[in-house]
Amino acid sequence: MNPTPSLSSEVKFEIGHVLFIDIVGYSKLLITEQSERLETLKKIVRGTEQFRIAEAEGKLVRLPTGDGGALVFRMSPEAPVLCALEISKALKNHPELHVRMGIHSGPVNEVTDLNEQANIAGAGINIAQRVMDCGDAGHILLSRHVAEDLEHYPRWRSDLHELGECEVKHGVRVSVVNLYTAELGNPQVPEKLRNAQQLAAQAQTAPITRAKRSFVGLGIFAASFLLISLAIAALIFVPAILRLRNKTTNDNPASGNETATKAIPEKSIAVLPFESLSEDKANAYFAEGIQDEILTKLASIADLKVISRTSTAKYQSKPEDLKTVSQQLGVANVVEGTVQRAADKVRVNVQLIDARGDTHLWAKSYDREIKDVFAVESEISQEIADTLQAKLSPHEANVLASVPTQDPEAYDLFLRGESEQREAASSRKPEAFDRAADWYRQAIERDPNFSLAIARLAYIQMWRHWWIHSLAEKDLAEVKETAEHALRLAPNLAEGHIALGFVFYWGYRQYDEALGEFRRALELQPNDARALSSLGYVHRRQGEWERCLSEFQRAGQLDPREAVIPASIGTTYLQLRKWKEAERAARHALTLDTREFGGMTTLLNSCLNGTGDIKEARRIMSTFPTENRIIGRVWGAAVVDLIGQRAYLSIIERDFPTALKIWEPGANDGAAKNEVGIAARPTIHVLAGDSSASRAESEQVGGVLEAALRERPNDLSILTQLSWIYLALGRNAEALSAARQAANILPIEKDALLGAGVLTNLAEVEAHAGETEEAIKILHRLLSIPAGLEVSIARLKIDPVWDPIRNDRGFQQLLTSQEHVGP
Repeated sequence: MNPTPSLSSEVKFEIGHVLFIDIVGYSKLLITEQSERLETLKKIVRGTEQFRIAEAEGKLVRLPTGDGGALVFRMSPEAPVLCALEISKALKNHPELHVRMGIHSGPVNEVTDLNEQANIAGAGINIAQRVMDCGDAGHILLSRHVAEDLEHYPRWRSDLHELGECEVKHGVRVSVVNLYTAELGNPQVPEKLRNAQQLAAQAQTAPITRAKRSFVGLGIFAASFLLISLAIAALIFVPAILRLRNKTTNDNPASGNETATKAIPEKSIAVLPFESLSEDKANAYFAEGIQDEILTKLASIADLKVISRTSTAKYQSKPEDLKTVSQQLGVANVVEGTVQRAADKVRVNVQLIDARGDTHLWAKSYDREIKDVFAVESEISQEIADTLQAKLSPHEANVLASVPTQDPEAYDLFLRGESEQREAASSRKPEAFDRAADWYRQAIERDPNFSLAIARLAYIQMWRHWWIHSLAEKDLAEVKETAEHALRLAPNLAEGHIALGFVFYWGYRQYDEALGEFRRALELQPNDARALSSLGYVHRRQGEWERCLSEFQRAGQLDPREAVIPASIGTTYLQLRKWKEAERAARHALTLDTREFGGMTTLLNSCLNGTGDIKEARRIMSTFPTENRIIGRVWGAAVVDLIGQRAYLSIIERDFPTALKIWEPGANDGAAKNEVGIAARPTIHVLAGDSSASRAESEQVGGVLEAALRERPNDLSILTQLSWIYLALGRNAEALSAARQAANILPIEKDALLGAGVLTNLAEVEAHAGETEEAIKILHRLLSIPAGLEVSIARLKIDPVWDPIRNDRGFQQLLTSQEHVGP
């Protein structure tokens, strides 16, 4: 390592992957021995491949520490780990050199030290050193955060060994994981942890008394002693080295509410809904907005665990049983508040409570003018962070102090848009999306530099594009420009990166670009469950199944009451043909929200695709809501709403008249508005073998879809529906052309999830157009890859869509084959 920091004025980054290296027993060496061993260590470090690559790309910062040093990588969380293993291997040739290493990923910032020299500081550096301090010679210790990142990569899982918590200087406790292989690293339990176990054994029979922390701080010493005693006693029941659990199976939100049994972090918090005390009930959106802004500010602090609004919204402003809330959300603390608005005045009352014991930690009232509401939000956020002793990076401190706009009227218009956006997300009604967009536009007219409103406008437009009606290319380009404009105004606006990420994801299917934006949003907003789950959705499209499941699970920890997350886990398990896991995830989603559509369809399909038990599927369907409601549209062949699912079950039962009745004109007015299911009736006639029955209807529908295709030539939903219209009209060549065009637009190599659905549609069309051999060839391929959402042996046996080739010898051989999937 270079004895002086190798930094340029351009080194300004916020997330670093830090490798901290230390020579054990350095101070006891002679001066000459110190120099020799430090020089040897420098040569070893410089000789590693990771060091050379990172330095050549300008993605490495070197910091001297006297008896070792720190390397800050900017490439990936794997870089410091790979470097540490290279160092460990080289050290085998230097038995005189005793080295320990610690690794952490976290915020780092460029600073100027007392000598006016550029340097790097921040929680990323500090925690890496604390992790290292827990180890002995030979240890490569990781923070729990880094271990979770490495679990995305199967190559590391067998090398990760959880040690639990280790206490370092000033009573700080860090969760550490030991990294070692058969040849590298140190498999022994560090001395500090062994000592803790011995203390635990001695304390096993010691009496433990309860202590309660009062609002004025009485009994602090007793409470601290209790917490330490509990922590030590807990070690008795935990082996020194625990193999990290397989995240894709055991540590799964789908298995139930695990937050009640897991250790709850001290610096964890949920901001509950603020109660509106205004006489005008229409002002409820204003209280919601203040709660939202405080939550968003706190969510930017990496040192805190902050629960998402979608989970806290499930609770009342002041729930009676805070202990249950604490367990369900997995937090130690909650914020309660009230907001009263009258003319140009506002009163905000806030209190911070330790939910586990229902004890007050801090409370304050604010009486201000409306124009000062931003200062109130910043002050409250800062007070809460201070009370919880959260460590803030300079960026995080800036976020707490920042204001979204200087115009109170623009802010009010924005909050109205936020209220409508929540309604749109819940109802999927086009008019709700349009109202939200209109409020955002009015806010931007008041303040053209209101970057947050600009980002939210792009975000709501992408939601409408995905769920209601897809945008033409020129309109999509305008939304992209809107999101980019927000980021030009505020490059570090997490919401801007979220919006642009969805433009890439939902708009252009540019998944690598989308990942970059979502990762940046997560760096800026470490507690953003939406950014985490979005990473999961994109990685699922890329066929990164284990990685996406891990990200869904981490998102579930920040949003434990959001049913969409376990439903998404269930859908992923369906794709992997893990029917029991899919069912378990679906049931968990439905315990959180009995109307969660993803949970319903996953539960239904885990039965149909797993066992083919139509009677049981009908029983499951009977537990779903009875009203015909359009949930929304998706890309691809399937109509995914309750109407489509109900009709599909009748089709599976070969009750085609009932399926046709479900899709009678006027039975649901949502389908005609957004093209969902517009080809349903002609398709059912084809499956019933009666394509002539709806020729006139098919010609009319075909004209509508062809006109839409001219406007949006790459719309998969239009192309797949058109393929069935053409089959109904006996135009098999055009049906095959439309289905193949869709499959070419989105091959499985580009989209592992939806590409399988589009390819399945092609096989179905081929089966009905006389291309039997080609259809069977596709089915063979689909059965050999993760595509269980669309194709399974059980479903092939019962789905009438395959009736035209059912008696073919190749198809019959397929039904007797053994399903195989290799994720």
